[in-house]
Order: sequence, then structure tokens, then C-alpha cells
Amino acid sequence: MMGERGLVLPSWLVALSAMVVALALVGFAVSGDREPETVAQSQAERSATATPAPGGANTSESQSPRGDGSKGAAGNKQDGRKPKGRLAPPDRRSAYVEVYNASAITGLAAQTMTGLRDSGWRVVAADNWYGEIPASTVYYPADLANQGRLLAADLGVERVLPAVQPMSFDRLTVVLTGAP
Repeated sequence: MMGERGLVLPSWLVALSAMVVALALVGFAVSGDREPETVAQSQAERSATATPAPGGANTSESQSPRGDGSKGAAGNKQDGRKPKGRLAPPDRRSAYVEVYNASAITGLAAQTMTGLRDSGWRVVAADNWYGEIPASTVYYPADLANQGRLLAADLGVERVLPAVQPMSFDRLTVVLTGAP
């Protein structure tokens, strides 16, 4: 046991190292939140340009300034003013989504889940639905009504209803009766 020596570091160095690690973790957590917001905003713009077809003429008129936003700085100012004039588009990443297949199409829920995830939605489950649903439907809890309408627009689903039992009241539920 001769020649074995331990290394003792000063307590201020240990405390400083712990603080650096803690700050690095906080910085990592904060920077991780910024990236999805940017992605969600650009995807919300994509879905907004897709909504005029099922929504009608009024929605296309309200979305037309976005198309002009590519002309330069003036377009960016319009985009910056839009959320102040009305509610900002809902952040689709803050809602969980469950997708159910009530059709005879094998794998429809899984295919839809993949497409929604690629669009930025937080899909947490895909399964089969047992029961009668007259048409593809997006069900939403009261506090997620705006996100439910946005999800329905992304899917091209016209039927949007409040959630009912036995559905979860903390997430959106999609029940598909055919290809969306």
C-alpha cells in the first residue's frame, strides 16, 4: 500500500465545478425549448395555407397576407402585427394526440400518426377504435378547442366535437372512419 495517495481538491473548486455543471444543464434545458417553437411556427404557417380549401373564402382572405410575406421587410411587419390583432395560432406541440382507426383500412392510425408527427404534433398513441362513429372526428377537451380545430384542418377532417367519456380530457383524440 505504499505509494497510494489520494487527491484532495479545494472545496471552492468542487463548488465551482458543481455550479458550472448546473448552469450547463439549465442552459441546455432553455435552449431545447427554443428549437421546437421555431419549428412549430413554420409548420403552423404551412397548415394555415392548407386550411383555405375546407374553410371557405373568408379563411383564404385572412391568410392572403402570409403569402405576401415573402416580398421583403414589409411582409415581415405584417406577420409581426397579425398576432396582436387576433389570437396567436395555437402551439400544436403543447397538446398530446391519440389516433384511433375505426375503419377497415389496416394501419390507418399508424400512417396518420406518422404524418402528424412529421407535421409537429405530439402523437402519443395509435390504436383501433371499437364503436360506431359516423365520420372521421377530432375530439377535444374544452381547454384545447383551438388546437382541436387546427388538428382537424391539418387532417382535412370536418367533424370537430368536444371530448366525451371514455376519452382522455387532457389530449386531443382523432377517430378515423376512412382515409383522411
